[in-house]
Amino acid sequence: MLLIDCFRRPSHELQARKKQSSKELVQMRKLYRDPVKVLLLGAGESGKTTIIKQMRILHVQNSYSFDERLEKLSDIYENIHESIYELVRQVILLELDFDSVTNQRCAEYILRIGATAPWNLSTEYVQCVRRLWSDSGVKRCYKRSNEFQLIDSAKYFLDRVEKISMPGYIPSNSDILNCRKTTTGIQEIRFNVPMPSSLGGGVQEFRMFDVGGQRHHRSKWMQAFEGVQAVLFLISCGGFDQTLREDPKQNRLAEGFELFRGVWHNRFLAETGVIVFMNKQDVLEQKLLAGQSIRTYFPDYDDYVAFADKDQLYDELTRTRSFIRSKLVDITNEPPRRTSHLVGRKRTCYFHFTIATDTQNVRTVFNDVHNIILTKNLSKMDLL
Repeated sequence: MLLIDCFRRPSHELQARKKQSSKELVQMRKLYRDPVKVLLLGAGESGKTTIIKQMRILHVQNSYSFDERLEKLSDIYENIHESIYELVRQVILLELDFDSVTNQRCAEYILRIGATAPWNLSTEYVQCVRRLWSDSGVKRCYKRSNEFQLIDSAKYFLDRVEKISMPGYIPSNSDILNCRKTTTGIQEIRFNVPMPSSLGGGVQEFRMFDVGGQRHHRSKWMQAFEGVQAVLFLISCGGFDQTLREDPKQNRLAEGFELFRGVWHNRFLAETGVIVFMNKQDVLEQKLLAGQSIRTYFPDYDDYVAFADKDQLYDELTRTRSFIRSKLVDITNEPPRRTSHLVGRKRTCYFHFTIATDTQNVRTVFNDVHNIILTKNLSKMDLL
């Protein structure tokens, strides 16, 4: 009888383990039965809408239909015209010279059109844009574009104006990602992300919200706070030498820091995971290679020692990235406000270096974001 019992016990234990595993699997499935609500926050032109577009490209079948791509042409034309129109205006305001009388006439032609883009790109228009974009005065002006408001994708579209103007041209994913259009309301995208087989497979539905980031749109942010499981906060690292479009006296990166402080300490987001996308790393690198330095705008950069290692030399890009990250980390280490629900509690903030227009970069980063959200949810249910 003893011998039989010895063989039975492992069987009972195995059954119990199976039952527990089955119970946990049911709990896990309940975990992702409801959509995950993610809120994109950040100042204007930090890249939030581009992330929404990337989610559509990565997770929605037939992300942009033929008709939807054609509809983007008017926005692309607007970006091209806004870029060349502003550059021509600034050449004059900065008292720079055009290379020739012909180029001067092209500039006058662009100014006569006005601030609104033409409904199509005529041969004459494209020739003028090409001549002006090759003009040394315009090039000098472009190098000083931090002194005025110019969209980040100006070079991208001006380099491609001839190709885009061709009959039958269909905007590519890259065109759509680089196309800039101000977000005025609340945009929402829904998409499904596959779940790991260890959690029973299936898909997790995400609902991602993009709220306008310019100052006069931020009053709408509170409308989207309810039920949020994660905030993706975007900060434009490439904007360290620029001012806000709506406030020419305020530095864009400094505004991003202050905005992050408000989000981090917001009592309505006390239970919400916060993930920071340190965005526009490509723009940051280009500016540093061109000789710009963050120390001009943030004097405390001179006193900053990357990784607290005085003997180690780091390249300017690595040091600048680390400096920006340290400013954000310092904010997360500030004591909570007295009215905050976070008094006496420790929160974790996650940081990622991103290029929102780079689909592969966003794919990799979003996989990490999904894992962070999943891990956080499993911890809440004591399944980890």
